Amino acid sequence: MDKNIEVWSPISINSKWLNADTSIFDDLAPSWYKKRKEFEEGQESYDEFLTKLKRQHAIETGVVEKLYDLTEGITQTLIKNGFVESYIGHNDTNIPPKKLMQYLHDHFEAMDFIFDLVKSNRNLSKSFIKELHQLITQNQDYTEAIDSLGKRVNVKLLKGDFKKHDNNPKRDDGTIFLYCPPIQVDQEIDNLIIIYNDLSEKNVNPIIVASWIHHAFTQIHPFQDGNGRIARLLASLILIKNGLLPFTVKRGDKVKYIKALENADRGNPQELVSFFALEQKKSIEVALNFKTEKKVNSLNELASLFNEKVSDSVNRIKEERKVLLLESRNKVFDNIYNILGEIKTELHELIPIDKAVVGIQSCKPDNQKYYYHTHQIAEYANNHDYFFNRNLPRGWFGIYFTLPNQRKFNLILSVHHYGYDDDVIAIGTFMEYSEPVKKNLEEKTLIPINLEPFTISLESINSRTSSNLKDYINDVVKIGLTIIINEIN
Repeated sequence: MDKNIEVWSPISINSKWLNADTSIFDDLAPSWYKKRKEFEEGQESYDEFLTKLKRQHAIETGVVEKLYDLTEGITQTLIKNGFVESYIGHNDTNIPPKKLMQYLHDHFEAMDFIFDLVKSNRNLSKSFIKELHQLITQNQDYTEAIDSLGKRVNVKLLKGDFKKHDNNPKRDDGTIFLYCPPIQVDQEIDNLIIIYNDLSEKNVNPIIVASWIHHAFTQIHPFQDGNGRIARLLASLILIKNGLLPFTVKRGDKVKYIKALENADRGNPQELVSFFALEQKKSIEVALNFKTEKKVNSLNELASLFNEKVSDSVNRIKEERKVLLLESRNKVFDNIYNILGEIKTELHELIPIDKAVVGIQSCKPDNQKYYYHTHQIAEYANNHDYFFNRNLPRGWFGIYFTLPNQRKFNLILSVHHYGYDDDVIAIGTFMEYSEPVKKNLEEKTLIPINLEPFTISLESINSRTSSNLKDYINDVVKIGLTIIINEIN
């Protein structure tokens, strides 16, 4: 029996949206705004970086919408080198390469259109939304619909115009999602624009605004097809207007994305806001690993750059900055030490000493053993695709579990600088297992932990940063204990 779910209700925004937690993004945002200035000074580097983001969005948005499939390998080639049909192999996609190229160019052109709108400071309007739809559907002539007998059929697609008939999708389990009726669409889009303008005037966090407008737009579902693609483009528009980066849902995140949208449908937006915050943070992390360099073309420019580098005022600013970064870095180390202290106390209550001895090691940057685990950190950074800056201060923490037979599991938390700048700290983790093989000799084995690094901007450390750090470390310890339990025979 079919089950109907009312997705749409008249567009509005409430305190659950306005008070949603965006700190996953806020922890790193100050470093992005600093990096963005560097990008803009070297415009060529920034353009190259943005072009790759646009290509990624163009590819992934079609994969998520099931317009086509594309292997991961060729995806990376197309992002790096551009949309060239000759790159496509026989098994790389499930549609003709020529058709794939048309879709990709349409999606890329639509993202370009978003950037042009921001540059021209054009207001969001109904006509703009329709123009955007016309762009993304240039080479899409048909869409799937349900006929009067409940069968899936292909119908001619309306391009750049709102739907004339209901477009309530039906899942394989019989669930039907009921969106805004066609007769209400014009009014609801007007309401969406009014609320968006009000949020903009009140300087509401752009992560909240972007996630809200995306959700509201998908509830209205104003077009016959392409609503998800337009929703992500509108969210990108808001983020870019606020100096941030396009919103892209990657194929591996689709299930999480849909679940977050459905929770927002039920009046619980936090998961969707957190999804947006995390996706923006991931894009920022990519940017932080994109090296920017000032290009100089003459002896005069070189001399000017040299004089700037050695000037007293610049050196004074550098020294003041070192003090600021040192204070922030020490806060991070103190936070981790206190968090691990609480965890150690809890573990002592839960694990009897005859089962395992639990202890903590700490090594701050001023400790002579700060360089321990350098090889493991470099390998961890390589696995997670970021630059580990070993020339800047770093340290580590260890929470060790020694079993009665002297086998030891040491869960390491490395605290080191992330990317090419000096203001982002990463906490990465791995585990070492050691067992005695001879007197005063032990054999060590590295056990990787598949957990993304936790990144923090040293430009701003606050209570929410500490709370997020605590959640991350608790996750690390839970994963570590699970590994230890599975390793014990």
